[in-house]
Amino acid sequence: MTDVGDGKDVTAASPEERAFIEGLAGKSRMARYGAYLRRGGPGYLQSAMTLGGGTAVFSVYAGRMFGYELLWVAPVGMLIGIIMLGVLAKLSLESGDRPYRAMAKHAGKPLALAWALGALIASIIWHFPQYALAGAAVSDAADVGGMKVAPAYAAFGVLAIALPMSFLYGRTPRLARVYESIVKFLIVGVIACFALVVFRISGDTDWGAVARGFVPSVPEARGGLSPWTLIASGLAAAVGINMVLLYPYSLRERGWGKDHVEFARFDLFAGMLLPYMIATTLVIVATAGTIPWSEGEAVKKMMPVDAAKAFGSVLGPTAGRLVFDLGLIGMALSTIALHMVASGFAIAEITGAGRGSWAYRIGTLLPIPGVLGPFIWKDLVWLAIPTNIICGLFLPATYIGIILWSKRSKSRVGPLALALMAIATTVLTVSLASDLVPKLFPTLFK
Repeated sequence: MTDVGDGKDVTAASPEERAFIEGLAGKSRMARYGAYLRRGGPGYLQSAMTLGGGTAVFSVYAGRMFGYELLWVAPVGMLIGIIMLGVLAKLSLESGDRPYRAMAKHAGKPLALAWALGALIASIIWHFPQYALAGAAVSDAADVGGMKVAPAYAAFGVLAIALPMSFLYGRTPRLARVYESIVKFLIVGVIACFALVVFRISGDTDWGAVARGFVPSVPEARGGLSPWTLIASGLAAAVGINMVLLYPYSLRERGWGKDHVEFARFDLFAGMLLPYMIATTLVIVATAGTIPWSEGEAVKKMMPVDAAKAFGSVLGPTAGRLVFDLGLIGMALSTIALHMVASGFAIAEITGAGRGSWAYRIGTLLPIPGVLGPFIWKDLVWLAIPTNIICGLFLPATYIGIILWSKRSKSRVGPLALALMAIATTVLTVSLASDLVPKLFPTLFK
């Protein structure tokens, strides 16, 4: 496969992937969708990257503080991302340039640089809470088995697994599929763990209230926690800027070409939206049904691992904690490995080097200091939620860059897609501003 860093025309798919698409010629849409679903694509990578510490914190706090009322946030955030990534897939697969170079050419170097730098910064910053989450979950799981493992030591164990996973990705299209299969296994395991908890409390769950939770609404603040803070955090966590950078390159690493546009769009729905929506819904429902907030309780001391301990009353003191801990570990592990991959691509693009270069390898290693997360990331929720928002500030600029790229490139992007992208950018910007502006200018809102 042509390396994404050499600047050559890469619109042609690999022979194996081209043969797969050609084999579907003349078949019905449903037959093609069935084949796409069985084969799978890089959409699972996007789902795995976003199912990390930020999503875990958002889901636990949304369920505990507001019950089912913020169930709509995660799917709305993901739909915004799908609109953008769907257009980005078309632009990338039909372009002969690397995505970063194409962005710089059609939207301007400042927006392209903001895209890559934002992805790099987000990947490094978000590494710390991933290890804090993974270390705490491994430590708690060990405690269930009667062993004492400090979260800091557990975090280094997670690094020992994540590092070879990140190096595995991208060597060949076949290895890319192997990596995606590992990630898919982790995602299915995460969903199964959370689904078991929800199944055990299903008889006491108000499913009508669950359904109403998918209708957008903004509840009143509770316990000093503004719903806008969680809404902004949830929208930003759903599709991070490092995901937006990694996505077009993951298509290339898979060996896809311009004939895979339909497959890419379907894969965003089946591989990214559905797993993410199911996982966040299960965590929110499980948390709302087992550890709802009561007036006067301390909000700031709640962590996802505390939720695992609380589920002991549902599945038993051993199984309840272990099941939820395994789900948290799977979320963090998949995200950690992909952060390293995204960081590698960001450095490779900023320096102009290709994938497989020393710049790429060094970039892959840059987030490793995040393994110190258990030492310095003490108050997970009140750092994780603002970090979601801060990293989310890069997204509107990136989305504007994608809009400009789509208007100025040779790829035909319809007016409806452009309008949806503009609406998505506006929704994200307004949600972030609704949380940040009152905090930056409090005197204006007294």
